[in-house]
Amino acid sequence: MGKDVIVACDFSSAEAVYAFLDKFTERKPFVKIGMELFYAEGPQIVKEIKKRGHKIFLDLKLHDIPNTVKKAMSVLSNLDVDICNLHAGGTVRMMEAAIEGLTREDGTRPLLIAVTQLTSTDQESMENDLLIKEPIDKVVMHYAANAKKAGLDGVVCSPLEAGKVHETCGKDFLTVTPGVRFADGDIGDQKRVMTPAEAKKIGSDYIVVGRPITAAEDVVAAYNRCVAEFVD
Repeated sequence: MGKDVIVACDFSSAEAVYAFLDKFTERKPFVKIGMELFYAEGPQIVKEIKKRGHKIFLDLKLHDIPNTVKKAMSVLSNLDVDICNLHAGGTVRMMEAAIEGLTREDGTRPLLIAVTQLTSTDQESMENDLLIKEPIDKVVMHYAANAKKAGLDGVVCSPLEAGKVHETCGKDFLTVTPGVRFADGDIGDQKRVMTPAEAKKIGSDYIVVGRPITAAEDVVAAYNRCVAEFVD
């Protein structure tokens, strides 16, 4: 897969996401299905969006004991998604178990990426809430290295960290970066953000964009703008 814009379809119902996707009559965007939509509609929403011709990043961020994650990934592998993820904080063993569960009998599997630190996390909250005293940059790189050691394909990270992840883990290790906003937009509750053009320059492989597209007056125009800045 080359560079692409992934649209975060953070809707609460099938009707809302279909109404949004129906507006795209030409290029079908790569979409992210997160917890809100998946918990509301279940696996059927994944199957239907896939049937419509969209690539899917299933963003459920698994984090549990290795055997539970392995079994859950085995179930998710049957949904024919393109990318799924987990929390790198679950340890190397958990990530290795996830790969085992995700790999089908024929040896194929979706891409698997790990969340290093959420883009809503900053140094202060990491130290005070999580009792992690190391610099956040060092923590992210350590988690990324663990993900590579476990055999994963890449990480979810802030666009501010994408270049360093490639330096640490290699240029083929994927960086999927939320926290992307247009230069003239609202950064919302994200604390570490970047524009699509800046993310492209620093080396992000995929950017995940939600409200700047889904809440735009013209969602197709906003999507096309994002593609033009990041991909074209």
